[in-house]
Amino acid sequence: MNYKPFTTLTFDCYGTLIDWESGIWDGFQPLLAANSGTMTRHQLLEKFAIIESTIQAETPGMIYSDVLTEAHRRFALEEGLKSNDEMNARFGQFVPYWPAFPDSADALRLLKQHFRLVILSNVNRAGFAASNERLGVRFDAIYTAEDVGSYKPDPANFSHMLTRLDADHAIPGEAVLHVAQSLFHDIQPARAAGLPTVWIDRQNLRGGGSWGATARTGSMPQADITFDTMMDFAKAACT
Repeated sequence: MNYKPFTTLTFDCYGTLIDWESGIWDGFQPLLAANSGTMTRHQLLEKFAIIESTIQAETPGMIYSDVLTEAHRRFALEEGLKSNDEMNARFGQFVPYWPAFPDSADALRLLKQHFRLVILSNVNRAGFAASNERLGVRFDAIYTAEDVGSYKPDPANFSHMLTRLDADHAIPGEAVLHVAQSLFHDIQPARAAGLPTVWIDRQNLRGGGSWGATARTGSMPQADITFDTMMDFAKAACT
């Protein structure tokens, strides 16, 4: 890929920069421990993906911390596990504890030397602010589901981002390259919005890996270029 036409990289955060699957798995441990649960990480994450995407589609204006609270409640109910309001709310407030991938901060610092960096996230503003402390750079713009009133893959999220980048920062759409892990939340709708895309295949789906906490797409959308890690991408883009 020729990166010279692009001045701005837009990123999904959770799954791409922040290891949300480890954060989700860790956040469910009190529930599993309280119920002597034997569910595997793989099983739990796939179940979570279905529940979370359903809630987001049903209630697009719900703030993300409440989405997580409700997802925990529904998960326990559907799996026959005993939970309570305190445990549900704890999971809803767990985003600040989700870890960054080991290469995220270094990759972002390298990219920051050459590009403007922008976040388009399904998490609310307060949740992202906590995660941003782990990422080591100042983003040039941040757009969340809380700002838009809907969740990716709704096309409104990409439309909002492109409109604001042009109006507030004089960044035209043709200068934007979208970088993400989720085919469902990002690569597919970004391509529909006319954006070129970089797929960070954190889950090794090309090699038969698991979809994990990411909802499945009906077919595999084609990104313009694919990397295994953020650092692999950063080195290529900054060469």
